[in-house]
Amino acid sequence: MNVLTLNEQFVVEGYGPDGVLNKFEPNLKENFNFAYDVIDKIAELEPNRRALIWCNDNEERTFTYGDLSEKSNQVANMLAANGVKKGDMVLCVLKRHYQIWFTILALEKLGAVLIPATNQLMAKDYVYRFKSGDVKFVVATSENDVPAHIEESLAEYKGLKNKFLAKGARDGWVDFDTEMEKYPKTLTRVDTKCEENLLAFFSSGTTGYPKMVTHDHSYAVAHLITSKHWHHCHADTVHLTISESGWGKFFWGKIYGEFLMGATVFAYDFTKFSADGILSRLVKYGVTSLCCPPTMFRMLLKDGLDGYDLSKLEYATTAGEALNPEVFNRFKELTGITLMEGFGQTETVLSIGNLYGQKPRSGSMGRPVPLYDCDIVNEDGKPCPVGETGEIIIRYTEGKPVFGLFREYYGNPEATAATKNNGMYHTGDTAYKDEDGYYWYVGRTDDVIKSSGYRIGPFEIESVMLEHPAVFEVAITPVKDAVRGQLVKATVVLSAPYKDKAGDALVKELQTFVKTNTAPYKYPRIIEFVDELPKTISGKIRRVEIRERDNK
Repeated sequence: MNVLTLNEQFVVEGYGPDGVLNKFEPNLKENFNFAYDVIDKIAELEPNRRALIWCNDNEERTFTYGDLSEKSNQVANMLAANGVKKGDMVLCVLKRHYQIWFTILALEKLGAVLIPATNQLMAKDYVYRFKSGDVKFVVATSENDVPAHIEESLAEYKGLKNKFLAKGARDGWVDFDTEMEKYPKTLTRVDTKCEENLLAFFSSGTTGYPKMVTHDHSYAVAHLITSKHWHHCHADTVHLTISESGWGKFFWGKIYGEFLMGATVFAYDFTKFSADGILSRLVKYGVTSLCCPPTMFRMLLKDGLDGYDLSKLEYATTAGEALNPEVFNRFKELTGITLMEGFGQTETVLSIGNLYGQKPRSGSMGRPVPLYDCDIVNEDGKPCPVGETGEIIIRYTEGKPVFGLFREYYGNPEATAATKNNGMYHTGDTAYKDEDGYYWYVGRTDDVIKSSGYRIGPFEIESVMLEHPAVFEVAITPVKDAVRGQLVKATVVLSAPYKDKAGDALVKELQTFVKTNTAPYKYPRIIEFVDELPKTISGKIRRVEIRERDNK
């Protein structure tokens, strides 16, 4: 065994005549633990192999696999000495600080359950998360007033046993950075089981309070489908996924699949996004594989790629929201790189995508990956024919866990039963498929508009409107109507040159533009100009908020 073949012991793979993956099955021992069996193993085989390049605006650090093994052991020893034990729920708010990698691995080694959280939370958000997860410990950054918000939340939540603070010191908190260095770099393996909980994500909450999504230890290996076969990571890859550690996308692209391949993860711990900040670091650090949401690609393209030597960039993927064709085409034109779209949720790993070697179709999120038994079904649960819109589902056998699919919504059996029933996991996302099995995104089930007998998906209209230079952002939602049932409404944030042109003339221009570029019945009969769209703290548009406001 060597680092290049390590990943092959955990899954059984097969490939079609075209070289594209067509089989992907787990081959895991009952005590599989990513931190011990991957990180520590690579550290044993090649301790000096580069694992992580980290920088912020003022400093940079490089960590080898040997470093990650030793640092995670030190943190595990520190946490254990301060009360953390197997099964404890630990909330982590560490942005993109390098301490998050030590902490994730340390908690896995102890068998504790990591609950990632974004640094944008306020006190009431912490109260909800602490209570929902029965949280016993918190590891947090000193930045962004995070300690103050957590301390404020403790007036309502009394269950915390200890608090650890990274990048700073504060009364009542354990000094993470100073304290960890006091502990040994070795650790006796804790007995953990693959089927035990590894992570509990909070969903982004586009339709209500976020739910806790639990994954077991096999989740780490399921992300080989994400990194090896979608991000196209290999041992020489330097990969950047632009996400902070409070979100599931961090775990898609900043740790599991990449380290399973022996690749290098690049992390830029920025405080505020800027196109130059990202592009200049792609160049400086020789990033070869990039993944970020379409909105961020739009921002990079808007600010311009001129002056940046992206010749080392080999591969680019996108997910988190549907990809508009104008972004796909423009990025290909400027870089020669085809954006490979993918689809998945907090509850899954990559489930539909354009895998390496597969020919993508602009605007399509790809085909189901061999990890999952996906389909598109109607309201009666029957498979939809080609071209008919329905809900994306994943089939499973009752009582048998599905590799890479969440186990449950923690503490919420009603929500679990509502989405996992009759042998199907209901994603809540709609699409249609073409004659070659490519899936085309339509929208969330609640977003589909039914007007005058037509079923209209918001994404296609949004894609068309985003091609107009006046439109910076747009959300398509339904408005109740006595005659048509629902009307199509566009809520628009104008681009800078058009900020002072909002009015009837621009409304008519945009309506004509949509009629000209897609079926006329889809055009927005109502257009509202706003300064910003309501969003979750993860940046996803809350169409539900617009709907509720308009239909009161």
